[in-house]
Amino acid sequence: MQIRLIVVGTKQQQWVKKAFQDYVKRLPQHWNFSLHEIPTLKRNKNESIVSLIKKEGEKILSEVRDNEQLIILDEHGIDFTTQALSDKLGNLSVINNRFCFVIGGPDGLSDQCKKRADMCWSLTKLTLPHGLVRIIFIEQIYRVWTLMSQHPYHRI
Repeated sequence: MQIRLIVVGTKQQQWVKKAFQDYVKRLPQHWNFSLHEIPTLKRNKNESIVSLIKKEGEKILSEVRDNEQLIILDEHGIDFTTQALSDKLGNLSVINNRFCFVIGGPDGLSDQCKKRADMCWSLTKLTLPHGLVRIIFIEQIYRVWTLMSQHPYHRI
């Protein structure tokens, strides 16, 4: 399986980087995980939020490959249990095992990203800092792997 994570934002605290990398290291090599960070566009009073979201969306979509299933993380997405997420990704991987997940910027994702998405996943209805979203995302990906491989982590 190939999993790429595209995120808007490059500045994370050290504890976020450490926790994120801890879970990345746990993934098996054949899952081929990679992270791509896109710098957050500078916000200024002369440019509308809609325009900034659109520009970030264009940058995101320029990084998505044609042969990848695009899964965006958005509060309005599907709220899965971990088992249901594992089942869904397992079913999708039969069709194509190349996934590109996207975490948008502070103002959300563009309509273009939402239209291109094959699936929209909601981690939670709560508003979370981007650092925590990264950690929760990668922990859940690791947990999906443990379920698929029948590793005991899921219930430890």
